[in-house]
Amino acid sequence: MPQLPPLVDTRILRPAETALALKLLSRIELLRLKTIARLHARGLPPDVGWEDLLQEALTRVLVGARRPPEGVTLVAFLAGIMRSLKSEHWRRARGRAAVPEALELDRPRDRSRAIELPDPSPDPERSLVAQQELIAIEQRFSDDAIALNILAGLGEGLSAEEIRAAYRISKTDYDSARKRMRRRMLREGLTWSPEWE
Repeated sequence: MPQLPPLVDTRILRPAETALALKLLSRIELLRLKTIARLHARGLPPDVGWEDLLQEALTRVLVGARRPPEGVTLVAFLAGIMRSLKSEHWRRARGRAAVPEALELDRPRDRSRAIELPDPSPDPERSLVAQQELIAIEQRFSDDAIALNILAGLGEGLSAEEIRAAYRISKTDYDSARKRMRRRMLREGLTWSPEWE
């Protein structure tokens, strides 16, 4: 008796493969999204990987939970979804953490009108992550004195002009160092903030 081909395709396609098959994305757009997902996954716990962010964003579009507005490219829309997923993760993580102590103002007798201000200091986990990222950045630029001076100035909240004046850096040297820093950070998967410009 001849074998009949199966009536149902039993392969399991990931959302990225489905998006490619439906021609919603090109391979280049998928590569861009992978890079964006890697940037958004930095600092998240190990159980939340960049692939998870990308697949979840694609799933939400494929099932219709999120619909892209007109005039917005799918890559930009998916990048926004991944940013939202990252924010959502941190919001849930903060909610699970112990509620920080609140300050009471004037201790009113009527407790319904009490005003509570949360403690603005970062929690230990965020402080540790920030400290580790700063150490990693400083190590990457340990061979570049101008870059280290720029990082120190940025850490003190100085503007570009103030950094150049404080460390006696010419505008050309400052701009060249800034470009070197941006290229190295992007090449190594670190994010570059536009406010560093």
